[in-house]
Amino acid sequence: MAQSVAVTSIVEHPALDSIRDGVLQALTEAGYTEAKGLDWEFQTAQGNTAIAGQIARKFVGDNPDVIVAIATPSAQAVVAATKTIPVVYSAVTDPVAAQLVPSMEASGTNVTGVSDSLALEKQVDLIKKVVPEGKRVGMVYNPGEANSVVVVEQMRKLLPEAGMTLVEATAARTVDVGAAARSLVGKVDVIYTNTDNNVVSAYEALVKVGNDADIPLIASDTDSVKRGAIAALGVNYKDLGLQTGKMVIKILKGAKPGDLPSETSDKLELYVNPGAAEKQGISLSEDFVKSATQVVE
Repeated sequence: MAQSVAVTSIVEHPALDSIRDGVLQALTEAGYTEAKGLDWEFQTAQGNTAIAGQIARKFVGDNPDVIVAIATPSAQAVVAATKTIPVVYSAVTDPVAAQLVPSMEASGTNVTGVSDSLALEKQVDLIKKVVPEGKRVGMVYNPGEANSVVVVEQMRKLLPEAGMTLVEATAARTVDVGAAARSLVGKVDVIYTNTDNNVVSAYEALVKVGNDADIPLIASDTDSVKRGAIAALGVNYKDLGLQTGKMVIKILKGAKPGDLPSETSDKLELYVNPGAAEKQGISLSEDFVKSATQVVE
């Protein structure tokens, strides 16, 4: 019996690509291959929510067995477009705030998935470890992305408890990221980024500002460390993709998405880039570097 899986992603960048690859790997390892009749389709919205809506409607018209929606805007588009086709979301920070599911329990609807939500207390601890004297934390984010707004609201509350303040700069489009980062120069001691898709897509623009102005960059997406952040405590997105793929397989085997509770990943990894620290005017303790899951040279 041929089975079809349609995958949509808001944008192509290393973290989201790792999820797509992880889903495909899980399917392949379970014997779902194109040779054995798997119909696999992938489309990206290139960062455009209107295109995400078009892709969602096209996929619903194709009527696949499962639609996998990667990142919040794509998941919102798919969930708005169908109440019947099974939907598995992935890399959504707060699926409840994004109104994909009523809670993290089994939804009773056509939707389930895997969240990449992070305990922000641990992120604040990481900021303190890298910049012990830091008081002003800058954040560049897209105000139109529900997952980012949730993180910003939580950081507004959490940082004062740790003796720090949040300084915000918004970037509604990928091309605005560099300018938003430059607007923080002189106003912040460190820049922290969440898994905002605009920011992650244009991370090099942020790195240029960090390196030029000696502002340390801390991320929550480990792939950003390879691109020039000093450190990130984040989810392994390939593992998240494999975890998402296992949910897809359960549904292909007959499970109802509404009976499967939403999941998160509890495996956090610390990536550290000592070279980036040097460029951004920070010296890292040896213990901190030794505690990393991966040191990026």
